[in-house]
Amino acid sequence: MQFLQSLPIPLQTILLLLASNVFMTFAWYGHLKNLSTSPWYIAALISWGIALFEYLLQVPANRIGASMMSLGQLKILQEVITLTVFVPFAVFYMGEPLKLDYLWAGLCMVGAVYFIFRSA
Repeated sequence: MQFLQSLPIPLQTILLLLASNVFMTFAWYGHLKNLSTSPWYIAALISWGIALFEYLLQVPANRIGASMMSLGQLKILQEVITLTVFVPFAVFYMGEPLKLDYLWAGLCMVGAVYFIFRSA
């Protein structure tokens, strides 16, 4: 943890959000592959267990980031990171085809980043 605290605040925030999103993505979508034959409540309980680790990273990330960024900036940053984590997860882990729509969604997110951070 000492190493993380030595990094600039935006980088601390990004790294924590990135790690939390890995947990979040597996909690939200991993059960579709791994627990598809299990009852939904088993998948929900396991997903909640995984999501605990997401929150253990997400909450500090938002607290650290809030010292330099607005709430809107934190949210857009979170969404960009979510897409950055989700696309490789969907393609490599879930076996979904890589679609051009991911690129267009990413470009829309670039626009969102521009608009939310331009007055910073």
